Amino acid sequence: MQHEQQPIIVGLDIGTTKIAAIAGRKNEFGKLEIIGFGRANSNGVKHGQVLNIDETIKAISMALENCYASNPGLEINEVYVGIAGHHIKSLQTRGDIVRQQTDDEISQREIDQLISDQYKTYIPAGDQIIDVIPQEFTVDNFQNIPNPIGYGGVKIGANFHIITGDKNAIRNINRAVEKSGLKTKDLVLQPLASAAAVMGTEDLEAGVAIVDIGGGTTDLAVFYEGILKHTAVIPFGGENITNDIKTGLGVLKTQAEQMKVQFGSALANEARSNAFITIPGLRGMPAKEISVKNLANIIQARMSEIMDFVTYHLKQVGLDSRMLNGGIVLTGGGSQLKHLIQLTEYVTGLNARIGFPTEHLAAGHIEELARPTYSTCIGLILKGYSDYENHRKQFENQFRKIEIPDNLRKTALVEEEFIDDDELHAGKVRNRKGIKDFWGKFKDGIIELFKEEEDHAL
Repeated sequence: MQHEQQPIIVGLDIGTTKIAAIAGRKNEFGKLEIIGFGRANSNGVKHGQVLNIDETIKAISMALENCYASNPGLEINEVYVGIAGHHIKSLQTRGDIVRQQTDDEISQREIDQLISDQYKTYIPAGDQIIDVIPQEFTVDNFQNIPNPIGYGGVKIGANFHIITGDKNAIRNINRAVEKSGLKTKDLVLQPLASAAAVMGTEDLEAGVAIVDIGGGTTDLAVFYEGILKHTAVIPFGGENITNDIKTGLGVLKTQAEQMKVQFGSALANEARSNAFITIPGLRGMPAKEISVKNLANIIQARMSEIMDFVTYHLKQVGLDSRMLNGGIVLTGGGSQLKHLIQLTEYVTGLNARIGFPTEHLAAGHIEELARPTYSTCIGLILKGYSDYENHRKQFENQFRKIEIPDNLRKTALVEEEFIDDDELHAGKVRNRKGIKDFWGKFKDGIIELFKEEEDHAL
């Protein structure tokens, strides 16, 4: 396929602290080229949920303006949107169908029917099914079949992971996007999008837990033997740490955020006990001295609590340190805290690393785009390409050729991978083999899961 014939797909990450819009297109080598990037501070979102639609619309519009400013040739109409929040829940179900034509091979149509039936699963009033993900199939007495198409048998079944969300929360996201002049192409669970951006093939096979530490929530996705085993949304994130610092040290929220980013550490033992931060006094009040050690104690307490939740969820699904050989992959803005890898390993007993969204990025982009903060956005673009390549959604037939703007190019190309200095020093970064199509690999390379809405609204 020619380079200029690839669609431009836009990911929109509506977060608690920031809203980011990234436009990407695959090059001739199958790597993502970023041709538009904009972000804005988020005010109308709390704990991953849109509470103030007007404020959220302003922030989305500002992110779009900045995206257009980065590349005036862009035209954005449809976006893939990430969804998270306390309201997200998941459940396991089992579905079976008895085949009519037992002499014929199992077809894609029968798989589609099996998945479509799961959308009729009973869920509490006020909730809505966001996603149905098959885990493993069975045909008669044959178990754990990854791809049943071509098999013969009387009965076909599968275990399913169903993700649900609150109808009003979903409606608020869609309304904010539409009032910003955009159309939601699809809603994608944020931890799955982040996982797509930061995981390699070996992670999926070895077993791994993706921990995406955002501003309002921490999202968890657990994979084992190539299958999505569990998803969860932990109701704490980077903003909780900032509020703890604000309350515990008696400073302004902006000061607390600045101290967390510049001087914060997730391990109090690593903080210097004789180091202090001077905070200017308000309106003639004397300056305040803040102990770096005290700051680290506050951060460690909250981060330990988040990691305890991660450990709890892993135990709930029966996956411990002996089974998840890939360990924990930390991503999201909160993963950039100093010494977080050491704290994670200490609390969970699993190896940990920082997940950078460089598995699928083409070389030569500015380092800002390779930060863990933008993992969700990059993953949303990958989801769009999975839909496009597997013909799950309608895309335009003609695609305009738009070059990568100079402001998104690295001025000097040093390395193909973007490596954080701290991570390099910690020896946690290594060359990794990416997944050609994550979404197809674990979820829908076998079956067309994301069907058009009218197909399963029966």
